[in-house]
Amino acid sequence: MRALGTEPELEIGFIPHNPRLPWPLQWLQRVKYVRTGVTTFYYLLLLLWRVPRYDIIQAFSASYWSYLLSVMPPLLVAKLYRKKIILNYRSGEAEDHLQRWPRTTVPLMKRMDAIVVPSGYLVDVFARFGLKARSIFNIVDIERFNYRERAVLAPRFMCCRLLEPLYNVANVIRAFKLIKDEVPEATLTIAADGSQRANLEKLVADLKLDSVTFSGFVPFDRMPALYDAHDVQLIGNEIDNMPAAITESCATGVIIVTTAAGGIPYIVENGRSALIVACGDVAGLAREALRALRDPELARRLARNARDRARDFTWPRVRGQWLALYHELVSR
Repeated sequence: MRALGTEPELEIGFIPHNPRLPWPLQWLQRVKYVRTGVTTFYYLLLLLWRVPRYDIIQAFSASYWSYLLSVMPPLLVAKLYRKKIILNYRSGEAEDHLQRWPRTTVPLMKRMDAIVVPSGYLVDVFARFGLKARSIFNIVDIERFNYRERAVLAPRFMCCRLLEPLYNVANVIRAFKLIKDEVPEATLTIAADGSQRANLEKLVADLKLDSVTFSGFVPFDRMPALYDAHDVQLIGNEIDNMPAAITESCATGVIIVTTAAGGIPYIVENGRSALIVACGDVAGLAREALRALRDPELARRLARNARDRARDFTWPRVRGQWLALYHELVSR
């Protein structure tokens, strides 16, 4: 929004899909189940009130209920007012979502004027369901991050994926155990939170790892310092699309050792800008991390190539694609 707001030909507005009710009614949003209904109804009212002044509606979406509650209301309102609507779908769970929710996905998505996804991975997924999507990268503001080329990698590992089953942080911990056996001074910071935290803390205790830190949720303004304090990002995902953990690591010089989940191989290349192993390959994660630690020239090459790749994720590179899409929709 900040970037689009600098374009003199555009007027940008924002409607949250989870708006706060006016003060006298806010207590309703503290009542389980009731809050979903009243929040969705208020969201619909805001759309009915504000959409008429705009030409294009851009609905951001994840999967499952997030999709249903965030996208259905603006689709209905856009069609009511004959406005153009873009579905900006961002979840790596797209294939499972499209398979399991066929009535509310494919027929409704075909009513969209455009479908935009962050990488070629989801373009391919949507195509298998007869849906045409176009890829426009998520952006990373590389000016906010300090790029630091590590002459020699220190064994300071990080993982900033949510502590949820699909991100399989447990395998990151298991891989770190193998690394720790080879490099006793290695440390791991898990900079996120989620439903699996208690289970993961127990796994750390069971493996007798004394150098794993759970820092919890890290606000965005503290992320640059977090990257600067670490040298290797370990990612063990089973499912993903275009994770900020990858794009931000590219911008900072942090070496990426990751599984080939979802869209990750579409945004970084194995042996060039990251080290990539098969999903579930714990030993492979450890092996590639140790290889990066022991080969300074490899690490330097990965960091430089990743930094070059990060420039593809900046506003100057994607600006023209968004503006072209908006002009295309308005001119139809």
